[in-house]
Amino acid sequence: MGMMDNLKGKAEELKEKASELTGKHNEQIDHAVDKAGEAIDKVTKGKYSEKIEHGTTKAKDAVDGFAHRPHPDGGPVGNGQGPVA
Repeated sequence: MGMMDNLKGKAEELKEKASELTGKHNEQIDHAVDKAGEAIDKVTKGKYSEKIEHGTTKAKDAVDGFAHRPHPDGGPVGNGQGPVA
């Protein structure tokens, strides 16, 4: 196994771990995105409110798509990309 294969394997492990953590902390991430949007809206004095709202919605949707949510019984549910095999 070459160095590139090792790096690809490690990258996949890290992606899976990040996805798992994102699923576990999804509400906290959404809250942080909302707070950041509110702060930006305040600094811009509401001038870009609609664009900021659209951006925060897109960011939260992206997080939801990336996240693996743990199944209530502890097993994996998947990442919203279709059925788990």
